[in-house]
Amino acid sequence: MASWSAEHATIAYLQTLNMGKRGKEPNVAEFIAALAAGNNAKLIVMICAGNAGSRALALGAAAQETGGRTVCILAGLEELHASRKALGCHADFIELVVRNAQSLDEYHGADFVLVDSKLEEYKAVLLTAQTCLKKAFLVGYNAIHGEPWNIDSLKAHFLPKDDKLCGFEKKERWVVKFDKITGEEHVYRTT
Repeated sequence: MASWSAEHATIAYLQTLNMGKRGKEPNVAEFIAALAAGNNAKLIVMICAGNAGSRALALGAAAQETGGRTVCILAGLEELHASRKALGCHADFIELVVRNAQSLDEYHGADFVLVDSKLEEYKAVLLTAQTCLKKAFLVGYNAIHGEPWNIDSLKAHFLPKDDKLCGFEKKERWVVKFDKITGEEHVYRTT
């Protein structure tokens, strides 16, 4: 991956935010989009425990911003059909494939890998990704607080379960304003 790009991160974050419902607080999906785009990821691989959803859309937005592509690995045909239905018209921007989660040889150029921690073998998948994809930025999502996923040899970052970036609830909200003069979009957090 190239150096960090705040511009790519911001654009992917805002694109993902705009894909969701208005007034919805930003969550893990927007953060993932910013992380992938900010790292200038060209080949993004996502390994899902179930259907592809908001996180796949977020990675699609990141790939669109960096000129890359997103591949979503699913467990079976049922998940494939459900994912196509859930993603709707955006499914064309994401390569949905059915294969073994640990078969990452085909994606040796991947530079961003997102693994669902709900997978039974997610630790093995992350270790395989770390071994096969040496330059990849590894992220596990849906991590459960207190679970022993800290493996010394594993160089991955973990994001919390249930789309919460904070461990507690706050009374805050996000406001999006458009500057009519410059055409810029500004995002503010109010507490």
